[in-house]
Amino acid sequence: MTDLQSPSIANPNVLIPVNPAIEDYMRGLLDHTDDQVLMEMEMFAQKNNFPIVGRLVGVFLETMAKMINAQCVFEFGSGYGYSAYWFAKAVGSTGQVICSDADLVNKEKARQYLSSAKIWDRIDFRTGMAQDIFSRTDGLFDICYNDADKGDYPEIWLMAKDRIRPGGLYIADNVLWHGRVAVEQYTDVFPGWTEAIREHNQLIFNDPDFEAFINPTRDGVIVARRKND
Repeated sequence: MTDLQSPSIANPNVLIPVNPAIEDYMRGLLDHTDDQVLMEMEMFAQKNNFPIVGRLVGVFLETMAKMINAQCVFEFGSGYGYSAYWFAKAVGSTGQVICSDADLVNKEKARQYLSSAKIWDRIDFRTGMAQDIFSRTDGLFDICYNDADKGDYPEIWLMAKDRIRPGGLYIADNVLWHGRVAVEQYTDVFPGWTEAIREHNQLIFNDPDFEAFINPTRDGVIVARRKND
């Protein structure tokens, strides 16, 4: 059996942060009362090979949002609303999740799914480049969530960090990038993306205004809390 912790392994496909058996066990601990809309969203992702954070990370996002009583969330890269589903549940009927995605088809799918889940009224879904949309918003956010193109991660962090209220969170998915960040030799999905994620992670951990941690579930989720003034 391959040693999954060996730093000498160059193949990123074998660097599975959490053993699949452990993740299966963790999923088994979740509430077995399944939301039909959620299952449909997950089946769509599986059928179309559409990247979503999945059930374990979704529950994690909802829990993080509830822990800080989040009411206003901005998403950089929303796809068809899977992560927004979890944030919308957390913010409740008085909160708002601003979604951003360049694809109008994704917006329409999100509208259909989240309307069926009776949480569309908590969503402000805007189409276009996430950074452009964010620059046209005002005020501070409880959470800025980043799941956009990985090459843009450092830029998005630098844009978002000063727009998070004290005690608020910056959260980003794919920060372990299937193990590529931890090895010297790898084949990238797009040129420069691994280096961009490494730079992004280092910027966060070096920022004196934030406390950060990486949850290794699935592909790695970074959570950085802005310190109180």
